Amino acid sequence: MGKLKEFTDKVWYGTGAVGLDLSYGMFNGRLSKYLTDVLHLNTNFLLGLTAAARIWDGVNDPMMGSIVDNTNTKFGRYRPWVVIGSTLNAVVLFLLFFNPGFNTETPSLWLYAYIAVMYILWGMTNTTADIPYWSMVPSFTTDPNERSIIATIARAFSGLGQGIVQIGSPIILDALGRAVINSEGETTTVWTQSGYTVTAVVCSVCLVLFSVVSMSRVRENVAVAPAEKFSFKKIFSVIKENDQLRVFMLFAMLSNAGFYTTTGVLDYFFAAVMENTKAQSTFSLFGTVGSILGLAVIPVMMKFTSRRRTYQFSLFTALFGYIGMFVSGQFLVNTMLLNIFYTVTQIGTASMFISQTVFLADVVDYGEVKMGVRRESVTFSMKGFLQKMAYTAQTVILFTALGISGYNSLTPDSMGNIVYTKSVKRAISSVMYVIPPIFFVLSILVFTTKFKLHGEYMEDITKKVEEARQKRLVLANEKAETVNE
Repeated sequence: MGKLKEFTDKVWYGTGAVGLDLSYGMFNGRLSKYLTDVLHLNTNFLLGLTAAARIWDGVNDPMMGSIVDNTNTKFGRYRPWVVIGSTLNAVVLFLLFFNPGFNTETPSLWLYAYIAVMYILWGMTNTTADIPYWSMVPSFTTDPNERSIIATIARAFSGLGQGIVQIGSPIILDALGRAVINSEGETTTVWTQSGYTVTAVVCSVCLVLFSVVSMSRVRENVAVAPAEKFSFKKIFSVIKENDQLRVFMLFAMLSNAGFYTTTGVLDYFFAAVMENTKAQSTFSLFGTVGSILGLAVIPVMMKFTSRRRTYQFSLFTALFGYIGMFVSGQFLVNTMLLNIFYTVTQIGTASMFISQTVFLADVVDYGEVKMGVRRESVTFSMKGFLQKMAYTAQTVILFTALGISGYNSLTPDSMGNIVYTKSVKRAISSVMYVIPPIFFVLSILVFTTKFKLHGEYMEDITKKVEEARQKRLVLANEKAETVNE
């Protein structure tokens, strides 16, 4: 059936996700406010930069997937790329949150160019590590239950990485920030360059450490992958011929966009609407608890119902949490209820992400049966690409809302505290409460009506894939015996 027989092996594999999500958490959760409030870059530039980066990702991500599929070294197909990509991504993450001396009061063209280069390089280096890491899941085993366990453990560590960033980075940023007085006469903190740089250094070091430790303990099963030369035509054929891959990309991107919209607006929400950055760590702590509880959803639900129903339950749970957040935040103005409903939302999204990893492994199997060739890394490159597309949707929504509401024209008062207008606060609240549930409703509709990899149909596909794998193993053994003779 594959590798990762022992539970400890699965844990060692999962630890690699901690570092990857430390980097992604900093990029997705902390970068926007750093660029607008510390470097004072215009939101219109950031909109254009995001669009340009996604155009390049559309080429770079599947290209990297194909390169990984055709890698063959004594250290394996995937592990070298995970370590190399993590190391490069760590360097770029640091440089992205490091100002080598540019004037930020009146940002120059050089500062804009520097951020543009680092922004795009972060996406490229993240792709170099992320695609081979998650591509290993379907290569370990064809057993759906084993895949669920592996994906659950990996997502658990992924959630841990996100939780560390969401909870820990505000603590560091507050400690190294500048104290100011808010409109209520209370002391709050403005985050500064030094705080962002130190946080990025910590995340960068951990990224490399966790990746090296994880990949040093994992052994690959590479008998399932073809050895073909890179071709854009083949990449496009995967997307064109695998209809379930396209469906997966759509419903996953919609729900991911909802999730990333929340994490992306948090810094602005607690600074402008709540006027209390210290409350953000508590809010994120509740979310992390929800992420941990969400890990139990799949193993518990799978005892009573199908994976399809379990995924729908996850989406509806997240949707219910968002509705509760809207009511408690906008009408009841109750911070504790807001935290509790965010916990509910995170329970749904945590189990949602686990299911998506398993579903994508099923999509790989479906593509092999339908097209007669197995393309794990190319298919899994779509996971990273759709995450970036979801981040793009979040960025476009956030920066558009900020631009329309007049965020670019905000200036600090005599005490150095930015005075947020009512229009800015309304825009941020709308991004926080209204946009995410809309994305989740659309995702539920697409998944329910278009995704067909479940039940007896999927069981038949799994059987065919296992038979094909056994045939390849037999042929490989026969070839090895012939060479030895």
